[in-house]
Amino acid sequence: MSLPSIDNTFKHGSSLNTPTRLLLGPGPSNIPPRVNAKLISPILGHMDPVFFQVMESTKTLLKYLFQTHNEFTIPISGAGSAAMECCLANLIEPGDVVLVFISGYFSERIYEMSLRYNGNVKRAECTWGETFSLERMKEEIHKHRPQLVCLVHGETSTGVRADIVGLKPILAEVGALLMVDTVASLGAVPFFVDEWGVDACYTGGQKCLSGPPGISPITFSPKAMQKIKSRKTPVANWYLDATLLAPYWCPAEGQPRKYHHTTPANLIYALHEALVLISEEGIENVWERHRNAAELLYKGLESIGVHPYVEPKHRLYSLTNVKVPEGVNAAEVQKYLIQNFSIEVAGGLGLFAGKIWRVGLMGFN
Repeated sequence: MSLPSIDNTFKHGSSLNTPTRLLLGPGPSNIPPRVNAKLISPILGHMDPVFFQVMESTKTLLKYLFQTHNEFTIPISGAGSAAMECCLANLIEPGDVVLVFISGYFSERIYEMSLRYNGNVKRAECTWGETFSLERMKEEIHKHRPQLVCLVHGETSTGVRADIVGLKPILAEVGALLMVDTVASLGAVPFFVDEWGVDACYTGGQKCLSGPPGISPITFSPKAMQKIKSRKTPVANWYLDATLLAPYWCPAEGQPRKYHHTTPANLIYALHEALVLISEEGIENVWERHRNAAELLYKGLESIGVHPYVEPKHRLYSLTNVKVPEGVNAAEVQKYLIQNFSIEVAGGLGLFAGKIWRVGLMGFN
């Protein structure tokens, strides 16, 4: 049998030559040399005993980062939105009442994603650039009596840090689980999964951790895992099903690991090294470094007559949203910084498009 002729329409052989940028947007952040070096470490198979040691060490370091003793504390193979979906896919059964506190672009994403898992989803909204008071959250929780409460701790679109201290006893009154998005905040500001009663939490590797994109830490409390194990319906997302991921990442004592999917080994190496750097510095010192850098930025902005959008007590140190002055074209300023200084800052999302710049001082940056 003769083969058809080769179609060379799309054949090309040029290698990539990407520029070096100073990434001062909402993520990714620049990767430290030690972390970058791990991306070219020799690859290991996903069932290699040495790779199992890497997995266990990564889980231990993640527990330190999250400040938790949760056994199910692993990196998800995917972006932060995959970790978000992992939480929702596992914790929502059809008809479950889900209360989402919406304060920006990514809490809106949680709401939209929850609908796809057939939850009875309730909205509580506040003005972009503001946050919910504990009294307002208590009122909404008692009104709806949800099985799951969802909120964003550090809203990337607004630069606002939510205050969740004090939610734990309120949630206990109605028996609700708490899911918190910390994609833009974990590693930059204090966060305590166990002490604050968080049942599901996730972040992205590429922001405050200064790891690579595409690998996203997540943790589930024992209560969350019990909810998942007692589901009446299968998890509607095979790839992110915690009951299938657990036998690979967290096998019962004496049980062999069960293959689920081929993990991105080199991304895990790099995440591991990023976590080692945090451990070496001490998480409390990492928090302090982010705060000091942010305060220097605030002073610099004020000195040139430009102002942060968010009031001081709710600012997210890792990401500052800056008001675009009247008559200034935000996109043109961003273009000028890229072309003349190879510096990336981001514009606003959603309601804030054209109104703010988002300036990130995350991790290594």
